[in-house]
Amino acid sequence: MATIASQVILHPYVSQSLKFGSSNVGRDKLYRTVQYFSRFLAWFLLSRGNKVRAARWTALKTHLGIGRKLMRLGKPVEHLQAALRAASSTGEVGEQVTSIGRQLAYFGYLTYDAALWANTAKFIALKPSTAEKVTKTSNRFWLAGILFSITHGLLKAGRLAHDAKKLRNSGTWGEKDLSDEAQREVKQLALENLRMDTRYQFIIDLFDIWIPASNLGLVNVNDGIVGFAGFISSLMGLRAQWLAINNGKKN
Repeated sequence: MATIASQVILHPYVSQSLKFGSSNVGRDKLYRTVQYFSRFLAWFLLSRGNKVRAARWTALKTHLGIGRKLMRLGKPVEHLQAALRAASSTGEVGEQVTSIGRQLAYFGYLTYDAALWANTAKFIALKPSTAEKVTKTSNRFWLAGILFSITHGLLKAGRLAHDAKKLRNSGTWGEKDLSDEAQREVKQLALENLRMDTRYQFIIDLFDIWIPASNLGLVNVNDGIVGFAGFISSLMGLRAQWLAINNGKKN
């Protein structure tokens, strides 16, 4: 019995899960996934007339949202630092500008989001009208950040596709160029990985954009669609973070 317990508790998947959960970003990705699943499920149950069970999931969604705001209190400074690093970096002007814009937009979004948490925690007292304005401003910054990210992804994808085509057409492939061929293969693999990462983030942004757009009333979609879109993007973000923390190990 002790052997079975040891095998379960010391299983590599358990260790990887603990490693994932020990990071603030990992927990946030997990909570976000549950939050938007709860939003979708609450809508589904409510549409079936099950108000009691729907209320439970709505409460879970609300409290996870509040908890995530608390976890993100230091994030605005991180995005401000990222904007400064992007400003001092070299590269394509379009990609640099959109990267700076994205980071500054998320800085604004999370700064206003922190004010909303402080109001919810009753640390500060905002009038209902003021809280509504802060919420709208926060969502505008969030939407702007996603739009900058989408634009950045398109520009980067175009550049990487051009670089990949240029690399394929460069040099002569033959026995006399084995070292050059090996270097090109390494570069091609690196470019392909970058293209995959760019496409992955682009898809996440396409799902995420529905959330602030819906909050601002720019699109007329129900909570089911918003919850489902947020759930899918959260799952994708969770998977990417899991692979990053566990060095690409899927299990």
